[in-house]
Amino acid sequence: MENSDRTARRLGRARWLVGGLIAVTAVLVVTLLAHHISAGQDEAVDLIGAVSGPEGIAGHLREMFWTSTVTPTASATPTDTAQPTATPLPATQAPTATTAPTYSLTPSDTPLPTVTSTPTLTPTPTATPHPLPTPDGALRTLDVPILMYHYISEPPAGSDAIRTDLSVTPERFDEQLAYLKSAGYTTISLNDLVRALTVGAPLPERPIVLTFDDGYRDAYEHAYPLLTKYGYAGTFFLITSYIDQGHPEYLTWPQVSEMAAAGMSMEAHGYTHDAMEGRGRDYLIWQMLGSKEAIEERTGEIVRCFCYPSGHYDEEAMQVLHELGYWAATTTLFGHEHSSESLFDLERVRVHGDYTLPRFSDLLEALE
Repeated sequence: MENSDRTARRLGRARWLVGGLIAVTAVLVVTLLAHHISAGQDEAVDLIGAVSGPEGIAGHLREMFWTSTVTPTASATPTDTAQPTATPLPATQAPTATTAPTYSLTPSDTPLPTVTSTPTLTPTPTATPHPLPTPDGALRTLDVPILMYHYISEPPAGSDAIRTDLSVTPERFDEQLAYLKSAGYTTISLNDLVRALTVGAPLPERPIVLTFDDGYRDAYEHAYPLLTKYGYAGTFFLITSYIDQGHPEYLTWPQVSEMAAAGMSMEAHGYTHDAMEGRGRDYLIWQMLGSKEAIEERTGEIVRCFCYPSGHYDEEAMQVLHELGYWAATTTLFGHEHSSESLFDLERVRVHGDYTLPRFSDLLEALE
């Protein structure tokens, strides 16, 4: 009987302890959830270990059920051992989101407007483009001799009739220039003539144009020095393929550049000196544009005038010249009166190799 009473008392104490443990466990569960939300998952795991580990509440419960001496007060102490684990909480708060500002666009990414510096890329800084003035609609005619020369040199021994006829010796050329100077003639360029015809630009008294076909070496050796001597300027029509090939009888590109810098007009005579009559557009463009661009590259001046090789041309040739930006073209036809409606078939006056000074002067006086 005594043993039964003792057993009943022990069971009563156990029920009391179990009830207390249930209440404590509920408090810990609430605390665990609160820490899991606010402190992080690692702290929750620590609390679970405090409850379920061998030194936790469950361990004490096993000891109380299986030992003969049970003290009710021992169950209260484990509830306080889990709380110090909350102190590491600040160490877990290191959000990497603080690096986000490095991805934000800043005003330093806006230097793109510096691209506006591209207008400095001019093709030929030394060029002085002279766009063709818009014709004012007035029909004009002008009487301006355009003299046509080829060689300014003594023809070699054994030269044929063509070479002899095309050759004016330096001595005779010197005499002709002296006569022009004394007679009051002033040299102008073909560009000047075009402006006078299209918009009425003024010309000097007794204007004259001196042209030299083909671009022979003697143009640099004789014509250029003599022109400079009298303060005159000439217009030289160049066959650019011969210059590219370094042909010894023709000008070199450095000579062309020097003459252009001294005020001589360097204009186009085609790339290979082939006739411009009966040709297709592609061929005409190759001849006319190729020679134009080659001269412009070396001189820095815009090429505006063309000379038909051997005087052969047609309507298609004139049309292509106009489309390529040329202002005018010269022929081998004789004449000295020019019209604003005929800029691409300007006539000239040929100077033959056998012209003496009296014959030369008579020729010019007959043109007046």
